[in-house]
Amino acid sequence: MDTPSEMKAFVRAVELGGFSAAARDLDLTPSALSKLTTRLEDRLGVRLMNRTTRKLALTAEGEAYFASAKRILTEIADAEAEVTQFAAHPKGLLRVNVGVAFGLHQLAPALPRFLERYPEVELDITVTDRLVDLVEEGADVAIRNGVLRDSSLIAKKICDLHRVICASPAYLKAHGVPNSPAQLLEHNCISISGAPQLRRWPFDTPTGIEYVEVGGNVSANNAETLLQLAATGVGIIRLTDVIVGDGIRAGWLTPVLTDVHHVEPVPLSAVFPHGKHKSPRVAAFVNFLVEQFAGAPWRQESKHKV
Repeated sequence: MDTPSEMKAFVRAVELGGFSAAARDLDLTPSALSKLTTRLEDRLGVRLMNRTTRKLALTAEGEAYFASAKRILTEIADAEAEVTQFAAHPKGLLRVNVGVAFGLHQLAPALPRFLERYPEVELDITVTDRLVDLVEEGADVAIRNGVLRDSSLIAKKICDLHRVICASPAYLKAHGVPNSPAQLLEHNCISISGAPQLRRWPFDTPTGIEYVEVGGNVSANNAETLLQLAATGVGIIRLTDVIVGDGIRAGWLTPVLTDVHHVEPVPLSAVFPHGKHKSPRVAAFVNFLVEQFAGAPWRQESKHKV
């Protein structure tokens, strides 16, 4: 059954006054168009038109069907035109889920550029480090770092994040600069609580990667707290450059051991449920993320690294 094709054939035949003209308009043969209208009548069980060699005459049923069919085809054309317009000018509500670090340090400052480019898009941003179920919570797209374990989602890689070991100039002045990984054992290295693997800091050696298990007198459950503590001179941190990049560029954080530290790249990706990739809003947002962040703009050689 191909109701739209049958309907369109009937309507154009009536509008143009015959099968030949309608066939040319629809790029069909007259016999093919006649078969479509006959099939439509057979399916409906009524005669819609009386055919003569000169003209088509609508029956009462045909008059009623023509009026309704013409309205329906117009609505279909309007709907398709609206969707096409959405692709060119995305609009509507876009729900985004993002982690705290990337959300605060990178996404929020970039969003005015996105909204200026797509003024008809409305953003609903959820900033949390909790791993949410996108489908269950109705999110359209999420920005996640690390290895992605949910194979039901489509992922678009944005870039790699690099971890950086750094401290404030005040801390390094008071406690000295570690010149080797082993010297970190003499320093206050503060880290994420509940993630013991993040206390094992990796370093490149001629024989491969070796680890130093650091310790300190403070731990916290989020990177933002560690960043603030490091800025005030409490200790040395190892966080991704998306978090510490601003501080390094501004000079209130100084990278250390850059010649031997293994940066341990962390993939950053945009993820979204199947089907969402067809949404112009999602496509526009994901393309914007890649455009803005693929080059890791927060990564800049520091004049203060030691």
